[in-house]
Amino acid sequence: MINPFQKKTSNSDQVIPSSEGGLGTFGGVFTPSILTILGVIMYLRFGWVVGNVGLAGTLVIVTLSTAITFLTAMSIAAIATDQRVRIGGAYYMISRSLGIESGGAIGIPLFLAQALSVALYTVGFAESVVGVFPELNFRFVGITTTVAVAGLALISARVAIRAQYFIMFGIALSLISFVLGGPVESSTIEMSGATDRNTEGFWVVFAVFFPAVTGIMAGVNMSGDLKNPTRSIPRGTFAAIGVGYLIYMTLPILLASRADAATLIEDPLIMRRMAWWGDAILIGVWGATLSSAVGSILGAPRVLQALARDGVLPGWLRWLGRGEGVDDLPRVGTLVTLVVALVAVYMGNLNVIAPILTMFFLTTYGVLNLTAGIERLLDSPSFRPRFKVHWSISLLGAVGCISVMFLIHAVATVVALIFVGIIFIWLRSRQLRSAWGDVRRGIWMALTRAGIMRMSAEEDAKTWRPHPLVFSGVPTKRFHLVEFASSLTLNRGILTLSSILKNPEITSERKKTMEKQIREFLAKKGIQCLVRVTSAPDPYEGMERLVESYGLGELVPNTIVMGDTENEESIDKYSDIIATFHGLNRNVVIVHDNKEKLFGNRKIIDVWWGGLQGNGGLLMILAHLLKSSQAWLDATVRIKMVVKDEKGAVNAQQNLNQIIKNIRIVAEPIVLLSKNRPFRDILAESSKDADLIFLGMAEPGKKFADYYYNLHKNLEGLPTTVIVLAAKNNAFGDVLLHGDHGNDN
Repeated sequence: MINPFQKKTSNSDQVIPSSEGGLGTFGGVFTPSILTILGVIMYLRFGWVVGNVGLAGTLVIVTLSTAITFLTAMSIAAIATDQRVRIGGAYYMISRSLGIESGGAIGIPLFLAQALSVALYTVGFAESVVGVFPELNFRFVGITTTVAVAGLALISARVAIRAQYFIMFGIALSLISFVLGGPVESSTIEMSGATDRNTEGFWVVFAVFFPAVTGIMAGVNMSGDLKNPTRSIPRGTFAAIGVGYLIYMTLPILLASRADAATLIEDPLIMRRMAWWGDAILIGVWGATLSSAVGSILGAPRVLQALARDGVLPGWLRWLGRGEGVDDLPRVGTLVTLVVALVAVYMGNLNVIAPILTMFFLTTYGVLNLTAGIERLLDSPSFRPRFKVHWSISLLGAVGCISVMFLIHAVATVVALIFVGIIFIWLRSRQLRSAWGDVRRGIWMALTRAGIMRMSAEEDAKTWRPHPLVFSGVPTKRFHLVEFASSLTLNRGILTLSSILKNPEITSERKKTMEKQIREFLAKKGIQCLVRVTSAPDPYEGMERLVESYGLGELVPNTIVMGDTENEESIDKYSDIIATFHGLNRNVVIVHDNKEKLFGNRKIIDVWWGGLQGNGGLLMILAHLLKSSQAWLDATVRIKMVVKDEKGAVNAQQNLNQIIKNIRIVAEPIVLLSKNRPFRDILAESSKDADLIFLGMAEPGKKFADYYYNLHKNLEGLPTTVIVLAAKNNAFGDVLLHGDHGNDN
């Protein structure tokens, strides 16, 4: 078997096999679809529907239900004519478009819905049989029928389909007999249902009726057994919907004109009493329920088979993906479906099972519509369906499905969506890999493009945040740089990690391999970032080229993070690159690390501050962002300022207290007297217990290399120190003072 999770991308057609000499449109799609549509609800609950909501309400329910089904069928046709639909039907379509997690989140409920459908139809069969033969046991008939239907499916899908041709003849005979029949009592057509008794509400009745029009899934779920799914699914599905709609719009008129509402509600087999040959209705109802059950028990195991083969189910359930014989029959999956159906048959009844199915099917329909709508909206070059549907129609179908779900039962809808969400999160946590592409990248591309095109060249003080570009070399050797920069972004800024290779002849394939390895390494560390590996004969030249060229439109890294130079002989080049970055209007952040302590206990951050102008604003922002990160959450930020005398200290303390209050950060202000001591001595003595120190750096000018050399030497023996040079024409004071002043207290 081909492994769908191999790293090498393969054609999605290879993932799940399909029958080459399969079924045609009439036998594979139209027949199972129309027989599922004209099923148990029509025979045993259509009179109940008319009696509760009247003729007008019934026609509205039929039209609304069919409209949702029709919109979904159009979406299905668009997807089916774009891709080779394999085993799994709706699950296959969704997973190949929205991704394996979304497909699995719908596929598992879809399997349960199909399995419960078997129970719905066999329970309906048992109800009608016991109605004719009261001496029989209801559960015994239901369980026996379910086992018999499963046995037929185990033999062969082709045998089951051929059996449905005879059933179709029986249903046609029953409908002809009903049309030729007459009234059971004198009555007038009631447009709004029974008025002399408590009746069910419109949406309750809708929920019971809706499974009657979900037969389109019977054909879709047989996709793996079709000779030409791309051709058969649209044609067979639309034909079944059209025929079903005509029948469902005709029958209520006859029902409403032949009995009053109370009689229609009380007698599930009222159609038998109205028919010209009553037993023909029994033939129809028994044939319809059995054929619908067969259609569902053919579809459910194939969804389960696809889920197992794609690795959606846990590894210990991979055996459920086995197929046997030339037709790849999922016999093991059929047995599992049988167990689920038997439990439902034993526990439930029609009016309980039908609304549950409605929720599952509406969820599936909604996501199918969403899938087609997104595919069309993105208009990817790879999406070229022969059957074209405007994206608004598909999204209208999705909105309709969700709206109707809430109208039927808001709590049940929320529960269903939570159930789907839990499955999605579970699958996402397993980090499944698929061998096919999906539209998620296209969605992000569309959103990214829209955002970039709307970004202003001017940075907004209210929304400013660092987007660091980290020159880390090999990240395993200088991981603290990546970790520090990641803490500044709080997973909101855009972090880029770059490695400059000295070998200019390295191939692009090798660079991509290295980028992938670095991304995987960082993902294991919980770091979200972009990775760029480039080459240059000289590292400083490569750094300059990358900073000048890297970015997309107005979205460029605004903060360069580097480690301090360890080679005093390269001070001149290092100073030049700092000046270059400053000239390119980038913030420069240099981490001079204490190799023994590194970040220590992450408890104390010292910021040596000289005011909001120049580097001061950026120093405050970076310290605040670092303190807000998970790694430094328990740290104390100490804002330190040096003055010459005690009089200046009092004023400086008051000003510092007020500034910290105004900029709304949590920090401890400390004013120190210089007492004619050099700043280096004050720094060493006051910050010896700190875990991290923030210092400002002078703007590059003449003899900047000498300045930086002295600064570099003065940091020896200190805790890890971050040297900051703010970009030219910065407004970080505005960034600090800007915001929601409702938080001032």
